[in-house]
Amino acid sequence: MPLSDDLFPKKDRRISKGYSYEKRAGEYFQKLGFEIIERNWRTGHLEVDLIVRLKNLLVFVEVKFSSTEQFGHPVARVNKKKINNLSRAAQQYIIENEIEHYDLRFDVVTFIGDHLEHYPNAFEAEY
Repeated sequence: MPLSDDLFPKKDRRISKGYSYEKRAGEYFQKLGFEIIERNWRTGHLEVDLIVRLKNLLVFVEVKFSSTEQFGHPVARVNKKKINNLSRAAQQYIIENEIEHYDLRFDVVTFIGDHLEHYPNAFEAEY
């Protein structure tokens, strides 16, 4: 018998759905030839959904999803605070892993329903 969504708190369902979209974003990057380096990499309270690599390009990816655009496009939720947090997380990742001689990029992948949109080089790092 399948489990009902009613058995799980709403937050748990949202997190599970988030992982599902992050997995799909990872598969998308793999089809483009990227290697997934990290999923949900954390340092303190900061997190990067995906870190992918293609040759000497290291990409930090934020994944956002929404079932509709009723409350705006998901890319609009990548605000100044989110950009600052992603930039700080990336900086920490680079330090901890002694990353040198890589080009760095910040991408955003959004889903509205099942429709994927990729925003390469979506923003510059801010500290």
